[in-house]
Amino acid sequence: MPRVQAVSGGVRLSVRLQPRASSSGVVGVVGEALKIRVTAPPVDGAANEMLVRVLSDTFGIPASRIAIVAGMTSRSKVVELSGVTESDVRRITGATR
Repeated sequence: MPRVQAVSGGVRLSVRLQPRASSSGVVGVVGEALKIRVTAPPVDGAANEMLVRVLSDTFGIPASRIAIVAGMTSRSKVVELSGVTESDVRRITGATR
């Protein structure tokens, strides 16, 4: 299970991003992070934008309710998802293993 921290109105989630992948999507759990692949390169924020889109599709929330709170230029990131619960994360990550 990835590292999940409950915050006011949502959760913070550890993510490991793989840019320039052949396809985009949630791969599974690696260590304490949710591994996500994106086809975009890590240039001019393109990979971060695609990460937000993948999380939006995965959790069924608007992109405006997703914020990268740490690791903007790193592959290891912390994202905040508003309107998502820890049980939602468990359900989604359990389905990707």
